Amino acid sequence: MYVKILKNMAGVTLIGIGIIGLFVPILQGILMIIAGLLLMGVKKEQIKKWFKKIQF
Repeated sequence: MYVKILKNMAGVTLIGIGIIGLFVPILQGILMIIAGLLLMGVKKEQIKKWFKKIQF
């Protein structure tokens, strides 16, 4: 229970930092947003397919 809450909080934090990172040249915004979405376990099938495409 607490692990799921902590993962969601970390995911939201990463997404927030990622949005800020889109405007600040030092941070990698897109990578933070992707990491946050993966950590939160996004349920949308289109996003999951997109993640599978960009995996190495």
